[in-house]
Amino acid sequence: MSTLLERPRATVAPSAVDGAGDILTADALDFLAALHERFDDRRKDLLADRAVRQQRFDSGELPDFPAETRAIRESDWTVGPIPADLQDRRVEITGPTNARMVVNALNSGARVFMADFEDATAPLWSELVQGQVNLRNRWLGRLDFTDPASGKHYALRSDPAVLIVRPRGLHLDERHVVIGDAPIAGALFDFGLYLFHNARPALDAGSGPYFYLPKLENRHEAAWWSDVLAFAEQRLSLARGTIKVTVLIETLPAAFEMDEILHALKDNIVSLNCGRWDYIFSYIKRLGRSPDRLTPDRSAMTMDRAFLAAYSLRLIATCHRRGAFAMGGMSAFIPVKDDEAANAAAFAKVRADKEREVANGHDGTWVAHPALVPVALEAFAAMDGPNQLAKVPDRIPGREEMLELHTGPRTEAGIRENIRVAIQYIAAWLGGRGAVPLYNLMEDAATAEICRAQLWQWLRFEAPIDAGRHFTRDLFEHWHQEEVLALGDLPHLKDAARLLYQLVTANRFEEFLTLPAGRLID
Repeated sequence: MSTLLERPRATVAPSAVDGAGDILTADALDFLAALHERFDDRRKDLLADRAVRQQRFDSGELPDFPAETRAIRESDWTVGPIPADLQDRRVEITGPTNARMVVNALNSGARVFMADFEDATAPLWSELVQGQVNLRNRWLGRLDFTDPASGKHYALRSDPAVLIVRPRGLHLDERHVVIGDAPIAGALFDFGLYLFHNARPALDAGSGPYFYLPKLENRHEAAWWSDVLAFAEQRLSLARGTIKVTVLIETLPAAFEMDEILHALKDNIVSLNCGRWDYIFSYIKRLGRSPDRLTPDRSAMTMDRAFLAAYSLRLIATCHRRGAFAMGGMSAFIPVKDDEAANAAAFAKVRADKEREVANGHDGTWVAHPALVPVALEAFAAMDGPNQLAKVPDRIPGREEMLELHTGPRTEAGIRENIRVAIQYIAAWLGGRGAVPLYNLMEDAATAEICRAQLWQWLRFEAPIDAGRHFTRDLFEHWHQEEVLALGDLPHLKDAARLLYQLVTANRFEEFLTLPAGRLID
């Protein structure tokens, strides 16, 4: 780590990013220190609780709706008021916080842009600080971008998308900011720094401080966030409930506590979101130590079937009963240059996916590329109004449907694709890119997690695959070596290939690949 600069109650690594001094101010760092001192010990306890519950899953316990919170699920209550600029969220675009992405996403025609410090951002110190500078510039009216190759200048239009910021999950530290003798949580750094600098400018502009909260596992973690929000509002003299959040339901345990999560955050929450890719990863992570939970190829796990379809329908029913919006999942397709046939076929699949979401009752959806915004808007034009709060699914899935395993083949092609995608994504992440276009899809950490989790699970149980074979260590090593050789001189290839190999062959499943990967970057 670079030499640290002394600050009140905190030390922070220096940054060469232009504008860093306006972000990493003494007052801002003092606010971060207050968050850390009040909430970090409890965060660590919550992470320890995850490990304890995993031990119960490993012993055969399955997720269920908690008996002790039945009263919350069965009683009548609603979340707090939803601001005017969040009433219509029919299409949201997501991506990292670099200036080009922020400008293009805000200008894309989507109703909302989720600026992502989490799965779409590699946590290089320069990237994190630059992202905060870019978002502050948005509210100061000075965000622009000039393409160094073409010289083309991009500036914000008069009607940009609503900005929502996703901080990192509770499991990640930000080692470049130390309070006392401990690094601050990445979640508190991303959240606190953005809120401190932008809450008032956003409110003055008719919007507000809005956040997406990722990776929550249960109501206790939601209650932690609720206390963080209340403390932050009081500290910054904001009225209670000013901060508005959307929670991503992207972990299997959280799907069984959606009512409870909404209840814990009811002063601040406006919606839940189907984080489909992380949800697949979580299903494998939490239940994958059992041979009767072997998943098929990733391509076979679609939102219209099995546990994915069930959790989507239950999320809609839960949200609408409580007056909250139910956001649909991500379409990761990106157009192929000069291949109209391929694009037409992919657009048709995206359109069908979004039409399914509208018909089920979702209030909005996600896309990863501006070219998909018109497709999604066309599908969601079927809504009668800006949202579908009055619509409740005819059928609300129960526990067994929520756990129903997807069926389908496990193939050599699927295994090789998992190896290729994981290695290329990790290599790009080590080089500072968190959103990576691969094979006509925009991949982020969540999809890389699915790839390595499936490989670990299949190898652990020598899963049956096509051609009457089983996935053995010899096969994995042979295909891993072939795929690495085929990738040539890709930057960071050796480190990425070595890390994937270690993750897949380890006896213990690593909770998140970004934890060991983070130790390989500055």
